[in-house]
Amino acid sequence: MTTYPQSVIKLINEFEKMPGIGQKTAERLACYILKQPLEEAMQLAYAIRDVKKVIKTCTTCFNVSESDPCHICSNTERDSSVICVVEQVADLLTIEKTCTYKGLYHVLQGHISPLEGVTPEFLTIGNLLQRIKEDHVKEVILATNLNMEGDTTALYIHKQLSPLGVCVTRLARGLPTGSYLEYASTAIVADAISGRNEMRYS
Repeated sequence: MTTYPQSVIKLINEFEKMPGIGQKTAERLACYILKQPLEEAMQLAYAIRDVKKVIKTCTTCFNVSESDPCHICSNTERDSSVICVVEQVADLLTIEKTCTYKGLYHVLQGHISPLEGVTPEFLTIGNLLQRIKEDHVKEVILATNLNMEGDTTALYIHKQLSPLGVCVTRLARGLPTGSYLEYASTAIVADAISGRNEMRYS
């Protein structure tokens, strides 16, 4: 049975490790790389190398950036009294595209999911609480995804914030229940930010 050379199989296997990439897509990507001139194909390798060398995680908000603190945390024109809490960096970028939010962010790096073994200790919730205590934050916007895991995470954070006396709001439900923030349209996200509602823990 004829098969790919070992080096191509290795490349296909690496592509298959990427989210949403199955075997057929991995094969197409590998064949595309094979067809490219050496210099063009190496641009991909150099881009991956540079990202791993240059990109840092902001020690304040856990955004990705080429500097620490990131360009958002270091921007003195942003409203430091408001922090928008998101699950992933992709969610932060989705909100930024609306051009309507001028506060700061906090990236949780995931969501609470006991079935997946993800407890609050695996997230950056502790860092968030420390920021709120030290930086005189007035409002925390919980922009976790509107699904079971996102709601569980939001409720847990809200409970932790209750003793601190900070206003806690949640994105308006213009976003479909069960949806992921990063896939929502810019207009819908903008409306969800502007129409956010105060959360009340009971």
